[in-house]
Amino acid sequence: MDPNYSAQDVARCDICKTAIAQNYCDFCHVNLCKPCIGEHISDEYDKHKIVPILQRKSTLIFPKCETHQKKNCEYQCNDCDIFVCSDCATSKQHKGHEYLKLEELFTKSKESIGKDKEELDRISPTYGEMAIELEEQIANLDREYEKLTTEMSKQREELHREVDMAINQMEKEIGEIKVKHHRILKEHLEEVKQVQSLMQKTLISLNEIEESNEVLSTIHYSSKVEEFSKLPPKINVSMPMFIPKQLAREEFSNLIGKLTPLSTTLEERVFTAKKPNTSVRELLDEPEVLNTIKTGYEKLRSVACLNEEQIWTCGLTAKIKCFNIQGVLQKTIKTKSRERPYDIAVDIDGALLYSDWETRTVYKVKDDQTEEMIRLQGWIPKQLCVTSSGELLVIMRSEDETHSKVVRYCGSTIKQTIQFDNSQPLYSGNNKIKFITENKNLDICVADSGANAVVVVNQAGELQFRYTGHPSSTKNDPFTPRGITTDSQSHILTVDGYNNCIHIIQVDGQFLRYIDTCDLESTCGLCVDSNDSLFVCEFYRGSVKKIKYLK
Repeated sequence: MDPNYSAQDVARCDICKTAIAQNYCDFCHVNLCKPCIGEHISDEYDKHKIVPILQRKSTLIFPKCETHQKKNCEYQCNDCDIFVCSDCATSKQHKGHEYLKLEELFTKSKESIGKDKEELDRISPTYGEMAIELEEQIANLDREYEKLTTEMSKQREELHREVDMAINQMEKEIGEIKVKHHRILKEHLEEVKQVQSLMQKTLISLNEIEESNEVLSTIHYSSKVEEFSKLPPKINVSMPMFIPKQLAREEFSNLIGKLTPLSTTLEERVFTAKKPNTSVRELLDEPEVLNTIKTGYEKLRSVACLNEEQIWTCGLTAKIKCFNIQGVLQKTIKTKSRERPYDIAVDIDGALLYSDWETRTVYKVKDDQTEEMIRLQGWIPKQLCVTSSGELLVIMRSEDETHSKVVRYCGSTIKQTIQFDNSQPLYSGNNKIKFITENKNLDICVADSGANAVVVVNQAGELQFRYTGHPSSTKNDPFTPRGITTDSQSHILTVDGYNNCIHIIQVDGQFLRYIDTCDLESTCGLCVDSNDSLFVCEFYRGSVKKIKYLK
């Protein structure tokens, strides 16, 4: 190490850079050795203040006056609440104003700082004692929990011989109660569906009357709104409770406890009309490319928005990359299997999800830790979508490439399977790419390139429509949807891979317009952020284009 710059070395002269500084200029705030003092003060001898090095910074450093550049501000004007110099204080602008000396304010602040330092020095040891106490508690945790576990093990050995028979009996009771519970809910569901069916028939009749010119049927119409606004009561069927009982050797058969009986109550529900969405944004006449992000993938498949400033991307490699909007790489992770992921998504907590075809697994990555969420048997997880409620929709294909379905998960629990429409498959079973998204009305939209269609079902999995493209003299190749997303206006946007454009369709499947003026090429995945900015993957270019298409 250079001795001139050793960590234990004394201050060096700021003029010659080598000699030890014995003095300090408290006006210019520089270290000085004795030979360099003469050179330093040669220009204006009177203004410099040379003091021993240990007395440095005894001269206060006042702020410069903005009006009088060569003057320092030594006062604070109480009336104007600004720092002023002596010339400002005697000017007409500040005539009659009151002033405080900055030196006095400085001294008071120093005193206050000193008192705070003394007080914090007194408080600091207490935190040290608290930390030591907590560390001791943490160190003793294992031993204390081992004692607890030992006690529980002894109790378990004592009870195990007799508890099995009692538990088996209660499980039988639970099965009987479950059947009753199911029957009550099923009966109530049938009542609700009957009213729902009647409402649908009423809506059909209203449509016929609305389109009809018949006078009698129209003037004799009687409103059913009030009737249907009186919603069926909500049935609350409480789950049976298990109430454990303390050990009583004389009544061992009652040791486990008892089950509470099934309880059914009716809770009145009041219909409240939802407010219409008034935030309407119109389509731009000419969409605009705001930015192009070069991802470095030779073949780029998917993009998912982390937030307004960051996106995740994946291609046909094991690497999943996060970029900011300026195109700077923020993070890279690798899949567990070191094989390419099928798709990526971001959950409502900001964690990254990806599907791995090699391990038949959906993984979650949070704080650089990867955990297994869902592992499949006989099916391959493909594209992913996180719903507005935080559930996960997974497109999966059978290993023999004959069937495809959409499965809804809450955590790792299956809540719904969507596969058929009146016994007919909703989706193509081949290995061609499919993308999935959820619309604002909770419709589930799948871009099925194997069927050359966008398939839309409602939340219950009932087919709403199939969109198979829009006739155009300029679009010569077959409609082949790949990536799909929705925006705040409930528009459905899907890329048309072979025709290098994006179709924008309404929530009911009606075509609105194309986005085909942004030099798009080999488009694939796409997503929309919370500001309705559109991000589009270009498969062979390895680029993500950020496009503005709404006013």
